[in-house]
Amino acid sequence: MDNQIVNEQIKAIETSIRRVISTKSNSIELVLIGILSAGHVLLEDVPGVGKTTLAKTLAHCLSMDFSRVQFTPDLLPADILGSTVLNPKEGTFHFQEGPVFHHLLLADEINRASPRTQSALLEAMNEGQVSIDGKTRPLPSPFFVIATQNPVDYQGTYPLPEAQLDRFLLRISVGYPEKEDELKMLFDRKTSDPLDAIEPVLDLPALRALQDEIKEIHFEHDVASYMVELIRKTRNHPELSLGASPRATLAMFRASQTRAFMYGRDFVSPADIQALAVPALGHRIRMSNQARYSGQTSADILESIIQDIKVPT
Repeated sequence: MDNQIVNEQIKAIETSIRRVISTKSNSIELVLIGILSAGHVLLEDVPGVGKTTLAKTLAHCLSMDFSRVQFTPDLLPADILGSTVLNPKEGTFHFQEGPVFHHLLLADEINRASPRTQSALLEAMNEGQVSIDGKTRPLPSPFFVIATQNPVDYQGTYPLPEAQLDRFLLRISVGYPEKEDELKMLFDRKTSDPLDAIEPVLDLPALRALQDEIKEIHFEHDVASYMVELIRKTRNHPELSLGASPRATLAMFRASQTRAFMYGRDFVSPADIQALAVPALGHRIRMSNQARYSGQTSADILESIIQDIKVPT
């Protein structure tokens, strides 16, 4: 695929999303990296900053079937996956698909559902299929989960276990918009919703083609070794009680390829790895009690690890 056409398509997607949601962070770029890497994304931020709107707009731009599930304590796995139901007129049973059978599933406030319901997504996120009533059913391809959670409200929540967090390629914070962007938002929504005027940029075959092309981005052995060393440092760091998994290594590999691709390069550079270290690894590591009490964050520790590792030339 022509690089200029690809760059125009990616810029068109970013422009369309920014017409609907204003954010000062690089959250839009990171969400696109997650989707183009065929990975799942966790949006973690306070209410009202546009997490749900971002997911809906992205699905529209990429021509994906969209489904939203509000996670609550009484939500059951069948409410997400589907179940076998009886047709009383015909006296037969048939499987009724749940909202997971869409290209993009928005799991809103995922940490408000019970661990049993949260775990219903593990197979779907990892293997693109679900097993129900002894039968395995494939999910649409491509399949993505964008989950949201509020990092400051713990009342009535069930924190995501490490196994669930490890399924998310990136954890992203949307952030508050700048003053001018917030003012613009008011008048843009004065008479209508900007999302109604957004046109799809890519269809599903074009999206799959981009994902296939990203896999061809060159990864030098020295750069890959640099990335692996960074991840391995998290496993024996004195201020971490849990390091990043081999799944994190695979996630960083693909996400780095995607970032290089989005920046118009046919090779991965150490800058790609450094830029993705916090969103790709921050939710996969656990700080020691001493580190937490000292006021450090996972981002602080990852930044210090980056500073300690020699960058390949």
